[in-house]
Amino acid sequence: MEWSEAVNNKMEIKKNTLMWIVIGVLFLSVLFLTYKVSSLTGNAVADSGKLDMTGWTENEKMNYEMHGTIPARAQGSTPNAPSGGGMVGGC
Repeated sequence: MEWSEAVNNKMEIKKNTLMWIVIGVLFLSVLFLTYKVSSLTGNAVADSGKLDMTGWTENEKMNYEMHGTIPARAQGSTPNAPSGGGMVGGC
């Protein structure tokens, strides 16, 4: 009887350790993502905190509204896409 209690106690310790590891990973993820959001550059975020969508195509606006995808050129990381849309592959 004492042996099964010892095994249960060790399993409880392993569950607690695993839970704290998961909490730690989630916390570090939140810190990292907060840093990434705060480092947005270019015209992605206006002074009011809303996105500046001037110059966006209708397709880019739809992608942002439906999927939350911000065009790379709005973040200032790449130059403007060519007039063909810059899509590789596709039909």
